[in-house]
Amino acid sequence: MLPREWKAGRKERRACRAIGKKSDGTVRAAAAGLSMIEEHRGLAALRNAADTLEGGLARRGADGEDGPSSPCRNLPRAGGEKAREGRTTGASQALSDATKRIVLDNRRRLGGWHLTARLAQTPPEGDWRVWLLMGGRGSGKTRAGAEWVQDIALKQPGIRIALVAETLGDAREVMIDGVSGICRIAGRGRPEFEASRRRLVWPNGSIGQIFSSEDPESLRGPQFHFAWCDELGKWKHAQETWDMLQFGLRLGADPRALVTTTPRPVPLLRALAADRATAVQRIRTDDNIDNLSPGFLRAMADRYGGTRLGRQELDGELIADREDALWSRARLEAIRLRNPGPLSRIVVAVDPPATASTASVCGIVAAGLDQTGRAVVLADCSVTGASPAGWAGAVVRAFRRFDADRVVAEVNQGGDMVTAMLRSVDADLPVSTVRATRGKFLRAEPVAALYEQGRVAHATAFAELEDQMCDFGPDGLSSGRSPDRLDALVWALTALVLDRQGEPRVRGI
Repeated sequence: MLPREWKAGRKERRACRAIGKKSDGTVRAAAAGLSMIEEHRGLAALRNAADTLEGGLARRGADGEDGPSSPCRNLPRAGGEKAREGRTTGASQALSDATKRIVLDNRRRLGGWHLTARLAQTPPEGDWRVWLLMGGRGSGKTRAGAEWVQDIALKQPGIRIALVAETLGDAREVMIDGVSGICRIAGRGRPEFEASRRRLVWPNGSIGQIFSSEDPESLRGPQFHFAWCDELGKWKHAQETWDMLQFGLRLGADPRALVTTTPRPVPLLRALAADRATAVQRIRTDDNIDNLSPGFLRAMADRYGGTRLGRQELDGELIADREDALWSRARLEAIRLRNPGPLSRIVVAVDPPATASTASVCGIVAAGLDQTGRAVVLADCSVTGASPAGWAGAVVRAFRRFDADRVVAEVNQGGDMVTAMLRSVDADLPVSTVRATRGKFLRAEPVAALYEQGRVAHATAFAELEDQMCDFGPDGLSSGRSPDRLDALVWALTALVLDRQGEPRVRGI
């Protein structure tokens, strides 16, 4: 209710009402501007701005100020100085209260998905037909899918969306009613689930139908504008279900599908990831640290950190073995050692890059022999984008770190320059040079045989090195590139086991 002093004059009341309307519009525009700023500068910046604005309004209300351009400063005096002060203070208080209400209403929106979502959880830009979001357990991929569906359903009234899961139960319990499901995150625009018809109906007429990978034929007939496919990596009839969905994804100007899944090396998922029409994004379990138990994160890191299963289930990596590769991930997983014990001989092998560029890799691998004569790979110290002086320094550091006996350096690319670079860092460095006279695959075969015989172990997981090993085939390439890390590994194990150079010496008891 307005103070009594405001009734002193009709013109004054009209002027104050005009002030209120104009101020409300200004503050709404400011709040909208703050929301736009938040999208670019982050949630913390906007919250600080809102706190500052709210604090400033409180100070203005306490000081009785209306701003330099306020019409209240030009109101005619009525009722004396005391009445004027009452009118001014009352107008300021009313304006401050109204503004605070608007600010608080907009602050409630600060927790909205468009402000809290991570970049990988938002639809990618560009022309894509399939958005493939691969994520670890608890990384937030289901929430991203539910928010995407809710957003397009509300923005485009009357559209039809396919919701496909491994089973109908999964579609209901995870995609719709789950903690991050559509009905749990929908808010005011929540759709109604018609269980008998297996569909969601939004207030604006948009419809989402649920399907199961157990029954691909159920996708014959219906047609859709969009589709959300959850956990495609474990679908029962993955290829058949996907094919039937593609035939039905034919409505609208730009039909699209979102696939949220923990990656598994199934043929369909590998084909989608390689398709040019697919936008691939990856999210890790650790990216969602604010919403997960610290105990869970510690336990997963201790138990699965660096392993193939951990990289797949926690880091969201699509890891697949090459059929004609010399090594398999299962075998490498089985030869890991927690404590390699004392070693009798240690070498550091280096495969220098042919050129110095930001993408060039210098392979550097340290390995040793234990008391049983088994080779143990100790470290992958490879460096990327280093200058000759840079990789030479990395080799010397690895040599000193493991108190190695010798450096084995391939000189096919650099000749005497390789030895010169190494000894420019350490003049007393013992260096043996080797020159490749056979192809990479032929040189790697005897080393792969050592692995099969159980004569090689790994001291820990070497993700990048093992990726090259499991993708190395008869063409001598790994992922279409020269396997620098693998080359260094081959030279190290050849020097230790196959050549039997040098006398062993006991390093510890």
